[in-house]
Amino acid sequence: HWFYCKVTDSRERWVPFSTQDSERLEEAHGSGRDKEDLVVPTSGGRYDVHLKKRQRVAVYWEEEVSEVRRCTWFYKGDKDNKYIPYSETFSKELEEAYMIAVTLDEWKKKLESPSREIIILHNPKLMVHYHPVATSDDWGSTPTEQGRPRTVKRGVENIAVEIPNGEPLQIDHLVFVVHGIGPACDIRFRSIVQCVNDFRNVSLSMLQAHFKKAQEQQQIGRVEFLPVNWHSSLHSTGVDVDLERITLPSINRLRHFINDTILDVFFYNSSTYCQTIVDTVASEMNRLYQLFLQRNPLFKGGVSIAGHSLGSLILFDLLTNQKAAPEEDETTSSNRGIEQVREILKKLELSEYCEVFEKEKMDRQALFLCTEKNLKEMGIPLGPRMKILHYISSKEEMQVLMTAREVVDDARNCQYRDVGLGQVSANYPQLNYKPTIFFAFGSPIGMFLTVRGVKRINPNYSLPTCKGFFNIFHPFDPVAYRIEPMIVPDLEFEPMLLPHHKGRKRMHLELKEGLTRMSVDLKNNLLGSLRVAWQSFTRAPLPAVEAASTDAEAEAEASVEKQPDETPPAVKEEAPLINVGRLNGGNRIDYVLQEKPIESFNEYLFALQGHLCYWESEDTVLLVLKEIYQTQGITLDQPLPGSQ
Repeated sequence: HWFYCKVTDSRERWVPFSTQDSERLEEAHGSGRDKEDLVVPTSGGRYDVHLKKRQRVAVYWEEEVSEVRRCTWFYKGDKDNKYIPYSETFSKELEEAYMIAVTLDEWKKKLESPSREIIILHNPKLMVHYHPVATSDDWGSTPTEQGRPRTVKRGVENIAVEIPNGEPLQIDHLVFVVHGIGPACDIRFRSIVQCVNDFRNVSLSMLQAHFKKAQEQQQIGRVEFLPVNWHSSLHSTGVDVDLERITLPSINRLRHFINDTILDVFFYNSSTYCQTIVDTVASEMNRLYQLFLQRNPLFKGGVSIAGHSLGSLILFDLLTNQKAAPEEDETTSSNRGIEQVREILKKLELSEYCEVFEKEKMDRQALFLCTEKNLKEMGIPLGPRMKILHYISSKEEMQVLMTAREVVDDARNCQYRDVGLGQVSANYPQLNYKPTIFFAFGSPIGMFLTVRGVKRINPNYSLPTCKGFFNIFHPFDPVAYRIEPMIVPDLEFEPMLLPHHKGRKRMHLELKEGLTRMSVDLKNNLLGSLRVAWQSFTRAPLPAVEAASTDAEAEAEASVEKQPDETPPAVKEEAPLINVGRLNGGNRIDYVLQEKPIESFNEYLFALQGHLCYWESEDTVLLVLKEIYQTQGITLDQPLPGSQ
């Protein structure tokens, strides 16, 4: 089997390639072509293995080159009891010695490794490796068999290691993920590459759990997630040196942390550095897209984008400044204009002149600029000419009145402002593709828009090139803000609760709802019994009224029996459909995750964790996959309760 060496905090760890990658490498090795510089793509095409150099190189981002080995013999390590592969040359020596021992049935073979360590082959099931315990004397040191023996194993099937099967080869959709402030993206201070790796792994397990039918019918493959890093480009501009010069020497670590992370927000609000950030994000996404298409020429899927924290604001600003394809706009608008002229002529009972106007390429705007002379030149007779001119003059008067009314209304309440209002003055670059959906995780977009002076978002507003927008947040995330109340400010309503990936609400939330329902039922029962008691006290004790009273009592009892079943609309009724505008194509925008039971004990304690939880959140990943595959007409095996 083939392995690669992963170095974390100066500690080496040998990781097996997936079964399919290892088979592909073995096939290339067996063909004898590893004398050439043969390149084998692995890990879903994100890494290339240079077979001759035995190196694993990242394709889409910068990363340390890893050593690659074809492993057949292993020994148990000292610290974590994990098996470590021997070098390929020494493995060959071991294999030869082993085969001789098996053939001749001569065991107790001793071999010395390049690092002067002793390996003894006692029998096929017992092979040990001794650390060299050097005995220093005048004659120099000689390796001995002393020291704690370590187990030696032949073949990957004899060691306890989890070998992944590999990823589906077919890629259905591409998602670019942009990070927020600072170089670290989660509570363990890991990079955007590591966090997106987690997100991708969770997506593979969610596909197996919730899209099994589509996978079995080979309708779907997988979704590829690629990280976009802008922090390193920003901090390589020399600004760190300038900051270092003015930073006070006290509380050194805290100041360094602030300079490296929190100041990114201020950099983005500076026109100089905002330009650097938006240029980096756009050019990096365009570069990754072109590189991905080169490596996957058969890819026909869509592209979506996702941003965490400040990354979502950068993407939102980029998307609001995209231009829809002008060719399409011109064609559709001219066709629409000609159609409008046809309707006007039909209304004036002059349909026979449609061809004349079409030949002259007359749209509505051109028609309203026509004079009597123009119409005469076009060969329109006097009668129809008068009709058209009268229609134009009456419509112009109406337009003047409408404009005056709009000006008065705008002056009265200037409620809708351009979402680009207050944006930092920058030249926003254009993307080489139209994103299908924009996902924002733990996003401060709402807060930034409000600070910039945008009080309301026009319900008719949508991003020029992207039709889908989801704002996903944890309930305790201190950086996250809602978007929907800016579109529908007069209505109070909750965000959509994201269903748990196992298809139900978390137990503590169900318990909370159950207790609420119980308290409502108790209150209704108590009120019902008090009402009956009060009626019995105030009833007149006359025989003539007795018949009526029994009827009243029956009615009261009936009402009491009915009462407990009646729960207030907040609990029983489904939430009414709310129109939240066109920002997400008429669908809901704000989605809140369900907190874990332990998180509900103390909101403040888990606030930071709430902002950094999205990378490993199955519920978040499942929503992303569900919405992406919905655009391709593929749904979950079983719809989750409470989902749209």
